[in-house]
Amino acid sequence: MSEIDALKDEIKKLNARATQKKMDLHDLSEELPQNWQTILTVAQETYDAFKTLTEKRAALKALEQA
Repeated sequence: MSEIDALKDEIKKLNARATQKKMDLHDLSEELPQNWQTILTVAQETYDAFKTLTEKRAALKALEQA
């Protein structure tokens, strides 16, 4: 498997994870004020998931243009 294919597979998994984190954040917002204590944790996890996804997409783009 090439480096590009491996990165595409990783991005696919990261995209699924980021989407799940987005839904977790959405669900939490609908349940407020219940579980308000978890807002920062869920938000940070969502941020981290999308940050990683964005970085990997940029790495893939750089590889494809090289």
